[in-house]
Amino acid sequence: MKNSVVVSLTGMVAVATGLFALTVPASADGSREIQVAGRTLTFLDGGPTGKVVFGIVYDSSKPASVAEKDEVMAALGSGMSAGAATVVGKPVEASSVASAGDVGALYFTHGVNYAAAGAVAKSKKILSISSDMACVNSGACVMGVAASPKVEIVVNSATAAAVGAKFKAAFKMMIKEI
Repeated sequence: MKNSVVVSLTGMVAVATGLFALTVPASADGSREIQVAGRTLTFLDGGPTGKVVFGIVYDSSKPASVAEKDEVMAALGSGMSAGAATVVGKPVEASSVASAGDVGALYFTHGVNYAAAGAVAKSKKILSISSDMACVNSGACVMGVAASPKVEIVVNSATAAAVGAKFKAAFKMMIKEI
């Protein structure tokens, strides 16, 4: 029994190290944050396997939103490995979120009307993630991720429950829940 506890604890430390051991530049960027967001998929109970499409939601009238979308899409390239899943991106104009098609998650860039986009995500039971912590604090997003100055993950428990997202206990020990 003692050995199994040590192995489990060692495994959790190894997973945590992989999730949080990113070399982060002085300022955060969409490419680092999408890496963190993608890695969180491995902590979903019954998490996805195979190809997972992230709808990258942006507002074309806001240059910073478009720039973040471009960074995220470049970081994902033809696919980013996240455990048993491969995350690919699909640009989605904020005004078209309701018709985004078959996406496994929505990633909201800064500047998006996250209240409206979050309402669509909730109604469709889609995991929503943003680098804008105001989105998660408002309840429009399930998860907020930041990669600078250190990795931070915040989960809105009520929003997660509303979309049916359940996270493993090991993940809950590494994040902040609100």
